[in-house]
Amino acid sequence: MSWEKDLEELRRREALAEAMGGADRVARQKTSGKLTARERVDALLDRGSFHETGKIAGKAEYGADNELASFRATPFVIGRGEIDGRPVCVQSDDFSVRGGAADAGIWQKLVFAEQMANEYRMPLIRMVDGTGGGGSVKMLEKDPRTYIPQTPGWEWVVANMASVPVVALALGPCAGLGAGRVAASHYSVMVQGLSQVFVAGPPVARAIGENVDKEGLGGADINGKNGVVDDIVTSEAEAFAAARKFLSYLPASIHELPARIEPRDVPDRREDTLVSIVPRDRRVPYKMRRIIEASVDAGSFFETGRQWGRGLITGFARIDGYSVAVLAGDPHFMGGAWTADVCRKLIKHVDLAQTFHLPVVHFVDCPGFAVGVKHERAATVKLGVQAMAAVYQARVPWCSIVVRQAFGLAGSAMMNPTRTKLRYCWPSGDWGSLPLEGGIEAAFKSELEAHPAPETRLAEIRAWAEALRSPFRTAESFYAEEIIDPRNTRPLLCEWINLAQRVGETGPSSFGMRP
Repeated sequence: MSWEKDLEELRRREALAEAMGGADRVARQKTSGKLTARERVDALLDRGSFHETGKIAGKAEYGADNELASFRATPFVIGRGEIDGRPVCVQSDDFSVRGGAADAGIWQKLVFAEQMANEYRMPLIRMVDGTGGGGSVKMLEKDPRTYIPQTPGWEWVVANMASVPVVALALGPCAGLGAGRVAASHYSVMVQGLSQVFVAGPPVARAIGENVDKEGLGGADINGKNGVVDDIVTSEAEAFAAARKFLSYLPASIHELPARIEPRDVPDRREDTLVSIVPRDRRVPYKMRRIIEASVDAGSFFETGRQWGRGLITGFARIDGYSVAVLAGDPHFMGGAWTADVCRKLIKHVDLAQTFHLPVVHFVDCPGFAVGVKHERAATVKLGVQAMAAVYQARVPWCSIVVRQAFGLAGSAMMNPTRTKLRYCWPSGDWGSLPLEGGIEAAFKSELEAHPAPETRLAEIRAWAEALRSPFRTAESFYAEEIIDPRNTRPLLCEWINLAQRVGETGPSSFGMRP
């Protein structure tokens, strides 16, 4: 007795599932410039590696003969595949089935993928293109009652933040649960003009008196600058490439260390441009990214979060083939001062490094916390001490390159000073409890007012103070462990990263990372 007839039925149902929301809706999806759910999976993963789970799950109707009369697939495609030969879990929303509405789906499919990623220690990629999980008002016709809300499977979302890399690609309008799935990730991307992320869409906004379209409510220009997402790209292809790039720096889970890539750069490379890249005039900014790129393996720096918290540069790189997390002050934005957004950005990046055992390299240029009414209203002090706590809680190997400024509380958090201070200071280093500029006149006010030649005396005091600022005086007392030739930055970092591998630890951190 053969089961061929049943296998034919299986293939028929699989074909119905592959039709997704039907030819018209699939065509509409394509016309809007978007790929379909399965095309996205194919574009993201290694060719031929996808294994779909729950393909024939959906809403079926049967005739009087108990034969399948109609079938509508769920708006979620899930499964496992590979990226660069490494196993990953994938969720891909299907907007062609009722706009990706979760109330049209079977929520257990999404939970299955979250749980599988966690238990089998695989990175998870969510391709989000849909709405919330609670159902539309129209659903009340089928089930005439309201309910106390809950989010099934959210415990796995929380657990994954502390255990496996989670990437979220916003590839269409993402509202409610869709927006939550984007935000609850380690790395998130939006496509300019194609995706939006918001708690509720324009119709709900209009109900509270705000007449706005999708872009005005939750477009990339908003969410790229407020930190809801990490990066903005111009196409779906760029989003897939960014996801693959991000994952290349991370281990599959907290139970592994990041893999080393055979370096294509020499550890003793010395960049002559570093000698003169920092101007002697402390008021003149310089290009910190050039310093990063000159110090890490050539072409390996991958910046994240470029559009928000702009006083701090964050990203990933390789040093002698090993993955590191990068922090760097950017003097082009308020001199690198720590604003509320900078503090939020630093907390996320340091916690991510701690979660996935990435050593941290910090290129320091920080004049302290941002000052003024605007920054007090933004609770910069509160967020600032949270950022300091993140630095002090981190236990991964840490190396700081003090390029220029380090002042005040924020400047003191260049690393946890209770641990071995592996930090290298450039001759351009300038540090203290507060910058001397503006403080000299106040400190010597009485003497200057009584002096017969106050301008001459002020010049003498400034010359005296300038001499005190010499980093060599700090090094005399071993308050600065090493003053280095900037050209030696890369060789020293390569030596340090190999030392760091001696103390690399796997397993869960003492605290779980939050979105």
